Amino acid sequence: MLELLVAGGWVMVLILLCSIVGLAICVERLYTLNPKKIAPPHLLATVWKQLKAGELDAERLRNLKKASPLGRILAAGLGNAFHGRDVMKESIQEAAGHVIHDLERYLNTLGTIAAVSPLLGLLGTVFGMIKVFAEIMAQGTGNASALAGGISQALITTAAGLTVAIPALVMHRYFVGRIDGIVVELEQETIKLVDALHSEENTEEHA
Repeated sequence: MLELLVAGGWVMVLILLCSIVGLAICVERLYTLNPKKIAPPHLLATVWKQLKAGELDAERLRNLKKASPLGRILAAGLGNAFHGRDVMKESIQEAAGHVIHDLERYLNTLGTIAAVSPLLGLLGTVFGMIKVFAEIMAQGTGNASALAGGISQALITTAAGLTVAIPALVMHRYFVGRIDGIVVELEQETIKLVDALHSEENTEEHA
């Protein structure tokens, strides 16, 4: 491993750093983007039960906001529930925007690593080939084994760059898809709350 790093030169150090950062982001996002932690099952039912029983006071709203991203969105909506449906929806959309921003954290960095790593590998190969051609100019083409060794060393960085870029790209796509699914679930849960709350208000008004 150390021999490959040395053979690839300073470009290999950059590719190695990209791999470390990319791996750290993947581990962190895998832990963070847990649908059950973001939108706990039965949370909406629990909140609705507390609301109907008149138990959803300011303290419980604060705890709800801190408990999970879905709780944060629901708390924002419930805090403005009595200002009308439109105000409630706006507060929910604002809170959801902050939540989605948090869910997408570090994904731009991971996407950049996926795009830059093969370019760094290509750059290292170009530098390696320049050295090979410089040796050809200086010594000629008599030593075929030395030239083959130089070319293989030059190609190490391209292989390393692709080795980092392919998993990074796959994980980036995976995380984007997971976030899209979580966002849909969050939207469904909040729409249920808005519809249930305001449909009940309308029923009470007509009664």
